Amino acid sequence: MTSPKIFGIAGWKNSGKTGLATRLVTELVGRGYRISTIKHAHHDFDIDKIGADSWRHREAGAHEVTIVSGTRYAIMHELRGAPEPTLGEVLSRLAPCDIVLIEGYKREPVPKIEARRLAAANRVPLAPDDPYIRAIAADHAAKEENLPVFDLNDTAGIADFILDTLDLPRRRA
Repeated sequence: MTSPKIFGIAGWKNSGKTGLATRLVTELVGRGYRISTIKHAHHDFDIDKIGADSWRHREAGAHEVTIVSGTRYAIMHELRGAPEPTLGEVLSRLAPCDIVLIEGYKREPVPKIEARRLAAANRVPLAPDDPYIRAIAADHAAKEENLPVFDLNDTAGIADFILDTLDLPRRRA
């Protein structure tokens, strides 16, 4: 398998990024693509529960904790004061796939769509200052010069746009 194609979903908090990302994963997987995702968080987060064995390993000082079952595995890597890894470093750790959808990382130089919702606390458009934004997906009327504008819920149309942008063949479920 060749290197995956990368496409981002950018926007402010509560702009609809996660909903769009999950709908796109469902749509693209349904069309036969292998999709991986990377979500950037601007805050401390946890994926294991306080008191769970993995949490206890991490709290004891483990650099990486891997949880393995017959269903899935996950690797947690504690930075312990080291700098946040670059997007490239994270991408290098992914298993082979067709497309990596990136949620967040709004300043990375990758093609992306900007999600906009009226409910977002910050509604300052990103597109005017980001040449990597290729389209807008909004829950309201949005006028953007030289960029296609999609309804935020037009998952199939946005998926087609992403495939075209990444020069991948369109497949139907």
